Order: sequence, then structure tokens, then C-alpha cells
Amino acid sequence: MSESGHSQPGMYCPGRRRRRRRGERDVGPPGQNPSRDREYLPRERDGSEEPPGPVIQKTPIILAKPPAERLQAKTGPSVAPSVVPVLEKPIMLMKARDDGVKPGTPPEASAQPPGASVSKTEREGQRPTQPVYQIQNRGMGGAATSSAVDPLVGQAKLIPPEKMRHSIKLVDDQMNWCDSAMEFLRDQTDMLVVGVIGLQGSGKSTIMSLLSANTPEEDPRGYVFRAQSTEIKERGGNQSTGVDFFITQERVIFLDTQPILSPSILDHLINNDRKLPPEYNLPHNYVEMQSLQIAAFLFTVCHVVIVVQDWFTDINLYRFLQTAEMLKPSTPSASHDSSGSSGKDDGAEYYPHIVFLQNKARRDDFCPRNLKNMHLVVDKLMAHSHLKYKGTLSMLDCNVFPGLKSEYFENEVNMFLLPVQETEEDNLSKAGAGTYPLFSLLPGYRGHPTFSALVSKLRSQILAMPRSQLSHTILTEKNWFHYAARIWDGVKKSSALSEYSRLLS
Repeated sequence: MSESGHSQPGMYCPGRRRRRRRGERDVGPPGQNPSRDREYLPRERDGSEEPPGPVIQKTPIILAKPPAERLQAKTGPSVAPSVVPVLEKPIMLMKARDDGVKPGTPPEASAQPPGASVSKTEREGQRPTQPVYQIQNRGMGGAATSSAVDPLVGQAKLIPPEKMRHSIKLVDDQMNWCDSAMEFLRDQTDMLVVGVIGLQGSGKSTIMSLLSANTPEEDPRGYVFRAQSTEIKERGGNQSTGVDFFITQERVIFLDTQPILSPSILDHLINNDRKLPPEYNLPHNYVEMQSLQIAAFLFTVCHVVIVVQDWFTDINLYRFLQTAEMLKPSTPSASHDSSGSSGKDDGAEYYPHIVFLQNKARRDDFCPRNLKNMHLVVDKLMAHSHLKYKGTLSMLDCNVFPGLKSEYFENEVNMFLLPVQETEEDNLSKAGAGTYPLFSLLPGYRGHPTFSALVSKLRSQILAMPRSQLSHTILTEKNWFHYAARIWDGVKKSSALSEYSRLLS
């Protein structure tokens, strides 16, 4: 033993026995080690071999080519791509739009069978998760094609239309056209356009709100068309300016307008020294021309125009209607390449249905004899008009007068009566004095149905109006918007209105 105490003297010195390397074999006595007796062939070591260490069992991974490459390797490169079997699980490609196939893309992913139509989402690596219905080509005639439809567009067509909460401007107070209503319109032709005109304070906005989206029981401050507040009524002002737009879920478009021949607008022009256009010399001429522009515009783009008046009758209102009808722009002729022609003569002019609404009617106005006289007066005043003022609305059909026959009104016009809107407290306060306690709780005699019942009957009559074509071509909602914008621009630049303004001056 050495001084250091080690039993192997050559362990830490150069004379230590060297370790056996791989490829060498120990020569020992034959028969002691059978593995040494076999001839040993040294193996070359490649770079992928791991260094010696503990062996770890791993799950084998089999790498195979796609079926298309395996079939091509068996049958040769002459196999047409049309016979390549389609993979059950599609390969998702992420690439930029309008770019070619990137390098490294599998050939079976880029090759498509001839005659097969590839949708846009498959080309862009998107796969729709909902079924797509091709309903946007319905009714387009020869314009509809059998090509693939963008699934994103198809799904957008099936989304329910957005519900409006309040009205928006179609024409602002400066008489300029607004485009904010375009986002609420759709590409469909089943629509009804209802407009309203009337004097200041006659209740146009309230009636349009009740016909569109509100009920008499709701708070008037929440109406879609804002009515006059108490403060505005006290100072004699007007609430509506320009033209307001609202469309319902039933695809009925309501257009509320500023009052015609409004004294408050005239007072605003005079007191604020507002600069008038050069073609108008006096403020009252400008107010009258604004009213005529709005009325002529409604006579061109609406199916139904409601004339609201709160007393019977103002002869100047009928003169105004006749003047607006005279200055109404002509219906544009159908183009030669249009596929939606209505079959009418190009010279035929369009005129809307007009309804005379007697708002805030008294109990005596519901007397059949007085109502018959009112029909006779309106028929005489509108005898020479081309407006459709007869035959499309009747109070007798609403069962308002159950004892009257249809032959009672010889000259029945489109007229409807609405009483003053009252609350339940007002009805209870009108109970007859000196009656028995039991009958004192009942409302007094009105002589007509309730206000809510009459509004419901009026709404059903308005929505049942004929929806004739506004022009010689079929208009969708979006096409109607562009058509109305062109009509409004033509009304503002109308030579007939300019000539009429010059005569007034």
C-alpha cells in the first residue's frame, strides 16, 4: 500500500491501466465469454446517434406521405389531378388575399378538380360555421347567377334588421339631405312609405309616433317623433324641423315634416336676420317655398300622405295642396335597359294616396249627418285633383258607426276622425252629476269609441293601403333612398318653383 493509503498504486499516476475503447475486444481464455468468441465488426457512428446513456422507451412515430403523394408514387406522375381522392379532413390554408400559393404548400391543397367552384372563404382559409342561404338573388331575374355566394354576405342577409329607437334626420333644418338613414335600409322591395303634412300644432308628430312604434298609454316624452313640449307650446314655437325618418320592423317608413306655412319659422327668420337665398327676396316667400318643396317631395316619394288638421276646414290648406300638386316633379321615365319595368306607359305620372285626418275632433263631428257634410265639402274641393283621395280608407269599414250602411256616404273620401286624447282620470271626472253612486264611477257619454281604439283602427287602415310602384322601376329600400335624394335635389333646383317664387315676389 502506498503512503496515500490507496490499494491500487497506479490509479492516479500515468502508469494507470487505460480504459477499453469501443471496437476493441479483450482477449481472454476461450469459452469464458461467448460474446468475445464471435467476430466483432465495428459500426460506424453517425451524427444522429445519441451518446451512450440510459435507454428510454419511446412511442414509435410512423411518418407517412399524404395519400395523393403515395398514389402518385405508385402510379407515376402521369396521373391526372382529377382522380386524386379528396381528403375527408380539409387542409386549412392561411394566406393573404389575391396571393398565389406559397412555397411549401402541399400540391393537393392547391389543386382543385376542374369545374368545381371554390368559395371565397375556402380560398382565404375560413370555414363557415353556419349554413348559408342564397336569398339575396331572389327576384333579380336575369341578374341572378349560379356562382358561389360569399357566406359572410349570406349570413348578413339573414340577420334581423336593426330596430330603431328614435327618429333620425332625412332633411336637416338647413334643407340639406342627410345620409344617416342608409344604414337602416335593406335590399328588399316590400315596403310602405307614409308621410305627413299639416299646420303648426295640429299633432303631426304625435300621430306619426302612435302609428309607428308607440301607444297612447306611453309617456309622450318617449315617442319616436318628439312632440311639442309645454315650454314650446307656451312660446308658440315648432318642434319638428326639416324631415324626420323612422322605419319599423314591418318595413314601414314614416316621414315626419316641419309644419307648413309656419309662423314660428317666419318669426325666427325675421328676428334673427337670417340670410336668405338670393332667389328669395322676402322671408314669407321663403317659408312658403320651403313648405311647397316638402309637400311636392312627399307627393313623389310616398305611398300615403296624411294631411292633419285640427279643425274643419281651412280653405288655404286645400289651395296649398293644389299648388304643391302642380309643382310636383314628374315621374322619371324608365330606362331602356331596366329589367324591372312595371309595364305602364312612360308618360304616366305617379300620384300618392292622400288621407284627411281630422285630429282633436269634437263629439258633434262624429254625428253621421255632420260627417256626411264634411265628406261632401272635401270631395268638392278636391274634385279636379289627381291625388288619390277616395276609395282606400273608410270609417264605416272600421265598424265605428255600426248602424250605417256603406251607401250612406255617397261621396266618401279618405277621411278619419280622432278625438282629443284623454286619460282615465279625465273620463272619470266627466261622469254625470246627480246620478246614482254606482253609475258615478262610469265615464261619461263620448259618442265615439276610445282614442286608443280609433288609433288602432286608423293604423290598420293605413298599413292596408295599396303599395303601388313609386316609379317605372321596382325600388328596394336602398334604391328608394337614392331615388328620394335625387328627387329632393331636383325639387330644390326646380325651375317651376323658381318661377312661382318670382311671381310671388
